[in-house]
This record gives sequence, structure tokens and C-alpha cells, in this order.
Amino acid sequence: MAAKNFGGRVTWLGHAAFLIQSPKLVRVAIDPWIGNNPKFPKGFDWGKVDVIAATHGHFDHFGDDGIALLKQTGATFVGIFELALHCGANGVEKVSGMNKGGSQKVAGVDFRMVHAVHSSGTSGAGKEANFPSDPCGYVMTFEDGFRIYHAGDTNVFADMALIGELYEPDLALLPIGDFYTMGPREAAKACQLLDVPRVIPMHWGTFPALPGTPGDLRREIDRRGLATQVVELEPGKSWPA
Repeated sequence: MAAKNFGGRVTWLGHAAFLIQSPKLVRVAIDPWIGNNPKFPKGFDWGKVDVIAATHGHFDHFGDDGIALLKQTGATFVGIFELALHCGANGVEKVSGMNKGGSQKVAGVDFRMVHAVHSSGTSGAGKEANFPSDPCGYVMTFEDGFRIYHAGDTNVFADMALIGELYEPDLALLPIGDFYTMGPREAAKACQLLDVPRVIPMHWGTFPALPGTPGDLRREIDRRGLATQVVELEPGKSWPA
């Protein structure tokens, strides 16, 4: 697939957290893990946030940080149905739960919820609040037609080929850390299945348990003879620059 230009901006905030500003200045936060995220950029100012989307309820993706940010900004929550119920029960006013295969338009951005292969949360067991919810990813279509796929926490799976065929993402945000998600080898295969021109690696370098690196991903992509460009970001930095 030919690479398209994006009229907005994608900012990586460490781990799987992103702030995406659309061409019409709609601001979408995804998996906003903040307080205990060692890679979250110090002093980062969220500013206006219109939508907060979560891929699943694990603490390092969406937890107390996410609910606090929803209340602080007045943003609309987008997530799988059970996690949306949890947010509503905890005082979040704007909640729009959905499920896999479905789509909805929020603040002018189209959210298509797709599958992810990962574990789901539990509630009330131990010290952490891992809220009950099936894991998912999103293909977001912005006002200029540019499509971004945030895969969430996942292993590679064969139906990524369907995501590529049906939704044709222009940019993929893929985990590469290994241990809790797929590593660089699997992420390169995901790029092949998606036929995506650009990828931003995420969910790497946060902990010693996540050994995958963008350099490893580049080598695996080259080994497969793919044309996918690896866009490596430091936390707090944006693409396009």
C-alpha cells in the first residue's frame, strides 16, 4: 500500500499510551497510563481531550488514571461494553461502549473495534483493579481519510489479514516488547498481514521484561523483504515531526 500523509499528529507517551490530534484538532487519548508509567514524559500537558479510548482494563493501559483523566477533561469514553459500564458506575458522564466488529463516530472520528489476542482483567482480586473486559484494538478513520490501527496488547493472529483487507490502515501502532505481547518477529509478520506502509512500535522498553526494540523490528521487516517503514519515537515526541 502506498504511504499517505496525515494531516494530524500522533504523540507517543510511553508504553501503549498515545495522544492523536486529528486534522480538525480533535484530540484522542488511547490507553492513558500516567502515574506509574516510567516512560510517561514528565510535565506533559494533555490540554483539551475529546475522546479517551481503552483497549482493555489492565492497569498499564486503563485504570484509575483513565477514569481520573475522563473526569478532568470531560472526554467521551470509548471502549468495550463491560469496561464502559465500569466507567459509568464510577462517575464518568460520557460513556459510549461498543463491541468487536462494530463502529461508531465520536467527535468526527470513526472508531472500528477489532479483535486482539490477550488476556482480560479481573475485579476484586488482589491489589490491582484489572477491570473485566475483553481485549480489543481500534482502526480509527480521521477527517482526511487517514486510518490508524492501534492493536492494543496482542499476539499476531491470522485475521490481521482481514483488518488489512477491510480497513486498509495507513499506520499501525504495534506492540513489540515480547513476554506480555508479541515481539519483533511476530510484529513484522503483523506488518506483512496488514500490508501497512508505516508502523510505530509501542509497548517496549518500559520494563526489563520487555526486550524487543525498534531495531529488532527493522531487522525482521528487512528479513521478510517488506517495505514497511518503522517510525521510532521517543516518549513525548510526535509523528509527523
